[in-house]
Amino acid sequence: MKKLLLGTILLALAMVAPVPAMAGVNVNIGIGLPPPVVFEAPPDVIVLPDTNDVYVVPDSDADLYFWDGWWWRPWEGRWYRSHYYNRGWAYYNNVPSFYYDVDPGWRGYYRHHNWNGHRWNYERIPDRKLRHNWRTWKNKRHWERQRTWGVQSYKPRPKHQRQQLRNERQEQYHQRPEVRRHQQKMREQPGKSRVQKPQREQHQKQQHVQPQGKQRREEPQHKKSRGEHEREGREQGR
Repeated sequence: MKKLLLGTILLALAMVAPVPAMAGVNVNIGIGLPPPVVFEAPPDVIVLPDTNDVYVVPDSDADLYFWDGWWWRPWEGRWYRSHYYNRGWAYYNNVPSFYYDVDPGWRGYYRHHNWNGHRWNYERIPDRKLRHNWRTWKNKRHWERQRTWGVQSYKPRPKHQRQQLRNERQEQYHQRPEVRRHQQKMREQPGKSRVQKPQREQHQKQQHVQPQGKQRREEPQHKKSRGEHEREGREQGR
């Protein structure tokens, strides 16, 4: 009776749990999920200058970004993404490409309304407005072309400077202790057997194919022409 009751409770919990959250747990076995960030209401975001439409939640201690239709969050050297700002996180096995464009000092710039020596009149964007307009803003490069991200008398950095900054930030990111611990852990996970199996299967197929090819090449050597058969018949008649 107790086992039946326990099974009923577990089944009910599985039905109530959100689908995105369950999918993240099932797909990423062995990878922990970040702790939830609680908001009383959908958070406002601001767009960061010198980025390709990267939005960030300024009122949270956790780094929470919105980019290309996804919410992104780093935690303990790993990255997670979701279609929701407060649930459904799934492990992302890489560093999102936008991150190296993010200036590490953006929080200080935000507090002082100053971006690299220029007055920064950023706009707080409500969640609903973001969801309805982010794609159009990206296609039209709205924040860069029309508003210069709200930074007064500001000119975007040249392409070579932005690339240089990206390279420096990438190197600094991979030197972080939590990132190095995660990378070491991923290298220690066994994966060689899964890689070698297709190679053995392909080698076996080649071994089976090769004898058939030899037989086909040898067959013409045993065939005799019509003239040879006639000559043999005449010789036997003598």
